[in-house]
Amino acid sequence: MICPFCRHDDSRVIDSRPVEDGTQIRRRRECPECGQRFSTQEVALLNIIKRSGATEPFSREKVLVGVRKACQGRPVNEDDLVLLAQRVEETLRATGQAEIEANEVGMAILAPLRELDEVAYLRYASVYRNFASLEDFEGEIALLRALPSNSSENSKTPSSASKTTTSSAKS
Repeated sequence: MICPFCRHDDSRVIDSRPVEDGTQIRRRRECPECGQRFSTQEVALLNIIKRSGATEPFSREKVLVGVRKACQGRPVNEDDLVLLAQRVEETLRATGQAEIEANEVGMAILAPLRELDEVAYLRYASVYRNFASLEDFEGEIALLRALPSNSSENSKTPSSASKTTTSSAKS
């Protein structure tokens, strides 16, 4: 690292610490030439390869924009969406690749979105997978019913109990 004071082309790392949510590292450095200390921040880049072949840096905000559209009118709060975007980024970074295809980002969104809200998942999947007919929707709904997510199992338990209570109260 070049010293910003004397322009010497080397420096010594004195201290390193993770910053933000662990995606950056703050390093305290010292120049062996002039003795001045300075800080740097290093960011591990994650680039997305778009369908056109162009690359751009990963953006949580873009994930949020797409998921917000799918969740419009659903009982999902902003904090849940931010956590979903963070999970997606963590999943992509865990692959260890510096460049990821755009379709892998969409695939990484589907699982946590399904856990968050199945209707929003179906909306997102219909756009992402280019559903063209009712059969596409029916097939996806059949999969949702065959393989319930953890959140849908948990949400069915209280409503089943309330139906039992309601039906016994009517008797």
